[in-house]
Amino acid sequence: MPRSRSCLRNAVLGILAFGLCAVLGAGTSVVLGLPGMGEDRLGSPSPDLDPAQRSLLAAYLLFRGQALDRAAGTAEAAIELEVAEGATAASVVDELQNVGVVRDGFLLRAYLRYRGLDVGVQAGRYSLSGAMTVRQIAESLQRAQALEIAFTVPEGWRREEIAAAIPPAGFSFSPEDFLGATAGSGGFAIAAEMPPEATLEGYLFPDTYRLRPDAAAADLVTAMLENFDRRIDPTLRAAFSARGLSLHQAITLASIIEREAIVADERPLIASVFLNRLSAGMLLESDPTVQYALGLQPDGAWWKSPLSLDDLGIDSPYNTYRSPGLPPGPIANPGLSSLQAVANAAEAPYFYFRAACDGSGRHVFAATFEEHLQNACP
Repeated sequence: MPRSRSCLRNAVLGILAFGLCAVLGAGTSVVLGLPGMGEDRLGSPSPDLDPAQRSLLAAYLLFRGQALDRAAGTAEAAIELEVAEGATAASVVDELQNVGVVRDGFLLRAYLRYRGLDVGVQAGRYSLSGAMTVRQIAESLQRAQALEIAFTVPEGWRREEIAAAIPPAGFSFSPEDFLGATAGSGGFAIAAEMPPEATLEGYLFPDTYRLRPDAAAADLVTAMLENFDRRIDPTLRAAFSARGLSLHQAITLASIIEREAIVADERPLIASVFLNRLSAGMLLESDPTVQYALGLQPDGAWWKSPLSLDDLGIDSPYNTYRSPGLPPGPIANPGLSSLQAVANAAEAPYFYFRAACDGSGRHVFAATFEEHLQNACP
């Protein structure tokens, strides 16, 4: 707060310079001898104070010492204070005085100025009450809560992974609240385009969201769905339809591509493989669908790797090694590039792909099973 120092210097020191010595009944030489005593009882003074300012403030605060440690205002007064960017410490004190949290605004200003805490009052949220002392309020004003929480959801996370990231972000709602809010589509406009039994998996658009710390789970979900609706524009929807895919099917396929692709430019090619297999009536045989069916592992991982032969035999409609066609719904929340890969899949003759043997994260593609076998690593 760049204006805080000049405001408090004019308001506090101007008054003290005229009246403090008379109030204390002491000479100027006595007042100038008080800084050492002030530091013992008041804490370290601001290094920006000159000797005269330091002496005047120390004298006044020592004279009012008992008031510093009493309730600053009315016991029942409380405020969730929001300080905007650029607000001054003086304006903050005025607001606290107006609501009864602070009885003597001048005393708080003097203490802030003496300690150099006036410049530490930052934009943010503060929970303050009149039962706090002046010292406690001054210290609390150095610890702002964020006005907004920036919450980032990476591409390819499933609902449970998003839920697990909620407590560290600082929201007031729980992971269970989020999972409950996304367990079905009821109450959201997107429900008209989804199977009735579907969760919101796949529709929780990956992005960075900025919400208040006291936001509810429904606020986050609404923001994610509104973002999804903006990104999935009519052109993208038309491209899905031209491929014979409903919105739900397109998102399901995009979620598989999101989990399969490591290198971004391969997404349209991977999309073409799966579309070719669907058109030919072949099983998709995608490992991420099995990983999704297996769920949480003993080591805390959601995406088991590598998979065993037993894993590939799991009895689940999401196991595309056993169940034909697309799984019942998305296995993760795909980003825009994977959705665009479905809409703009490459025209290629491939039906198979496997990881390249060079550790690059790229894949090698094949049109026949024989070629696919030849692409195996030595």
